[in-house]
Amino acid sequence: MSRTAINFAEKLSLFQEQWTPKVIAEMNDYQFKIVKIEGDFVWHEHEDTDETFIVLEGDLRIDFRDGPVHVSRGEMYVVPKGVEHKPYAEKEAKILLIEPRGVLNTGDDVGERTAENDVWI
Repeated sequence: MSRTAINFAEKLSLFQEQWTPKVIAEMNDYQFKIVKIEGDFVWHEHEDTDETFIVLEGDLRIDFRDGPVHVSRGEMYVVPKGVEHKPYAEKEAKILLIEPRGVLNTGDDVGERTAENDVWI
């Protein structure tokens, strides 16, 4: 067991690529992942799990088929399981994701934006 606190800024400084979540901790079967995003992502859903977005820096818009939700620094939003959504950030945003181990960033829509899973930093 580590007795060192996890520093978000330090972890975020270790990579530059966007849309590639990095695992920083686990609790039971849940992973805490940090990711940098900018621009549009792909429409996708997570059939079996909710997905939590916590904005560490910047602004996030999560598009839904019936309208968007805006999430600012210091705020969070939980996307319910099975709900199609598409994250977007006009300028780079830094996000903490909380989701079960094994969840792909693109849900069931595997393609060029699908990041390698279980990458620890």
